[in-house]
Amino acid sequence: MLDAYQDKRLSRILLWIYSAIVLIFLMLPTLIVVPLSFSSSDLLEFPPRAWSMRWYEAFFSSPAWMAGLRTSLFLGVSTAAIAVPVSFLACFALNRIGGRRAAAIYGLLLSPSVTPGILLAIGLFFVLAKLGLLGTLLGVLAGHVVLAIPVAVIVLHPALKRFDWAQTQAARSLGAGWFRTMIGIILPQLGLSLATAGLMAFLTSLDEVVISVFVANGPNSTLPKLMFISLRDQIDPTIAAISTLWTVLISAIVLFLNLRERDQTA
Repeated sequence: MLDAYQDKRLSRILLWIYSAIVLIFLMLPTLIVVPLSFSSSDLLEFPPRAWSMRWYEAFFSSPAWMAGLRTSLFLGVSTAAIAVPVSFLACFALNRIGGRRAAAIYGLLLSPSVTPGILLAIGLFFVLAKLGLLGTLLGVLAGHVVLAIPVAVIVLHPALKRFDWAQTQAARSLGAGWFRTMIGIILPQLGLSLATAGLMAFLTSLDEVVISVFVANGPNSTLPKLMFISLRDQIDPTIAAISTLWTVLISAIVLFLNLRERDQTA
């Protein structure tokens, strides 16, 4: 019996070591980028020979970078505001339909997530060109929403499947309409799932570059597209500063939601 306990303890230790190695491997590029952003050199060098805030100043003083930042944040918020309600209503309908039809529709909703990004971008390019939306903010938003809906559906579909629908039946039997039932019973209990879906949709839009390269141009270019172009044309340490700020922003949002989830479950 003692031997079995020791084997189990050894397995847990090995699992923790393996997890730590994987985490370090995933985080190492980010940890290297952070000191690069404080280098005073005109080139990307690690470790920095001298420290400076010049690349953060270059980012915040650049009209082009600031325009890209505003565009990306606007698209991220707008994408979440559109994708989450659409995904919620779709998952609600799937739950009511059930059976093979629901499975087929569910697969259709997830199809953008399994389609190669380059093929999806090319398809959107020709569709938006036909509609006269190529290069417009609305066209870029449409592309981001297409990518964000599968992510939101993956979050919301299990939450709605776990929901106790007997509560809605009780509310309906007491005279409440569907709208009042939705507002008063369903949405409050799914608030955390909706917030998570919104975060995932926001981050999907914030990090999207392939579709933006194809369908965005001029003043509607997103920050990831500008970063891609900058890396392609020249080595600019401003990219390291932007990446560091991007990482801090995303980490802060995720930490906030985790703390909120902990407060609600406590």
